[in-house]
Amino acid sequence: MIYKSWQGFCLCAETDDVFPLGAEAAPSPFAPLVFLVRRDPMTSRGFFAIQRLEELWEGEGINLLTPCRAQVPPSVPEELAVLVSAVGAGVLNVSFGRAFAWLLAHKAPKKTGFRVTLVGLGDVGGTVLTGLKLLGREIGEIAIYDPNQAQCARYEMELNQVLSPDGGPLPRVTICKEEELFQCDLFAFTASRGVPGLDSGVADVRMAQFEANRQMLDSYAQKARDAAFQGVFCQISDPVDLLSRSVFLASNRDRQGRYDFAGLLPEQVQGFGLGVMAARAAYYAQKVGADFSQGRAYGPHGQGLVIANHWAGDRYDAALSEELTRQTREANLRVRDLGFKPYIAPGLSSAAISLLQLLRGEDHYGAVPLAGAYFGCRSRYTRQGLAVVREDLCQPLLDRLAQTHRQLRELIVP
Repeated sequence: MIYKSWQGFCLCAETDDVFPLGAEAAPSPFAPLVFLVRRDPMTSRGFFAIQRLEELWEGEGINLLTPCRAQVPPSVPEELAVLVSAVGAGVLNVSFGRAFAWLLAHKAPKKTGFRVTLVGLGDVGGTVLTGLKLLGREIGEIAIYDPNQAQCARYEMELNQVLSPDGGPLPRVTICKEEELFQCDLFAFTASRGVPGLDSGVADVRMAQFEANRQMLDSYAQKARDAAFQGVFCQISDPVDLLSRSVFLASNRDRQGRYDFAGLLPEQVQGFGLGVMAARAAYYAQKVGADFSQGRAYGPHGQGLVIANHWAGDRYDAALSEELTRQTREANLRVRDLGFKPYIAPGLSSAAISLLQLLRGEDHYGAVPLAGAYFGCRSRYTRQGLAVVREDLCQPLLDRLAQTHRQLRELIVP
């Protein structure tokens, strides 16, 4: 292994051709430690955290949700394993053109004073905005953008007239100019086209929105690329998993449509639709007296969703999990049966709450890059990169997740 010091980081790699200009030789590893790799940018992660050295050599796939079973090559110095076990490390994929810029931009992560841009002030967007206004103590400013300028003016006026329940500061709501959309830490996109009406009879509303929303998002992905955006692009309109992958791909194409991977890193895009599925599963579990305290939600926000009553082997109940999955997947239809669009719980559980957990560095539900697809699971952002929550999942549950992951990869291609 080669060690080099650069901008306060200890960079470590197996070959000398991956280091940035200005990196100087270091006699031994030190923290903060970042491993440099060169991997296929179409299917590999960009910047992620590891807690054990063997995680550096494991393959991409659904296995990343379980404890690592890879092994450290015998030629690797023991001092590296000791350091990683003690303080962790990051892994940076230099196949992405902006890899080192991302590393520098997040050298000293914020704790407060975040600037959030929210695009789209429809039913979902308005609910998200209200939740962030009331709960977002870490946020300094929420910049709103919508083609309907009257809607922007209304929300700026009304939400800046909301009293704090305890006298503490609440985030300021401002109207965002189009050229300032990506001058933020977190970009939240809720705008949507072609939402089927209540009487449409469409079984999977999310997939019906895919193509229309995909076309609209391409322009925003290009804007993020042009602005050299260094925040997180949070995709909230449906279907979040497929559209997240689409945003990542679109941002990494040049003006001629060729992939150059000079846009967003995979971890800069995350989909937010799974939080409400976990909340709905807990709701239905309570209805039948089932314990969901260790329950989990995985996969897409819609068809392919996997609900597990428990993640561990002897506590996992396949029949109960299948029933909870069905009820959770159809919960939005039950609201539509009453004559209403189901946007309150998604706007709060999937978006507002999950976005705040992201900013706080807490475990939250979201669709994250996993071997060529954006897959819903629990993860958290750390100084060392994105960390997926890993648990010793039972084999029947893991098999279900592998099937859903394969289906997601087949749904969207470059």
